[in-house]
Amino acid sequence: MNPLGFAPALLALQIPGFGSSSQGLIFQVVSIFAIFYFFLIRPQQQQKKKHEESLRALKRGDQIVTFGGIIGEVVHVKEVTTGRGGMEDQITIRSAESRLVVERGRIARIVGDAVSAVKE
Repeated sequence: MNPLGFAPALLALQIPGFGSSSQGLIFQVVSIFAIFYFFLIRPQQQQKKKHEESLRALKRGDQIVTFGGIIGEVVHVKEVTTGRGGMEDQITIRSAESRLVVERGRIARIVGDAVSAVKE
């Protein structure tokens, strides 16, 4: 190998204060946090907000899937007021010949509108 290829790196290590500076460490930590925020945290927050908005717009006739894997059609929405502000509204769904009551927050996704699916 050519020893001249390592010369700039060796010169940089010999500069006083170059390796002991905490500014480089702080810059690295801040840049890693920024990468995590813009690639992981922020998109996850946006996805959660979009999911909550779609749950609040839930209406009779919508096809839903619960986190337990139950697929059903919304029959009735009963809004429950509590001091906690969570998604504890009771949703009655019809799945096959059964009727179930689930909390609004336990709905994984909304598959579609049953009325528009019948028209197509």
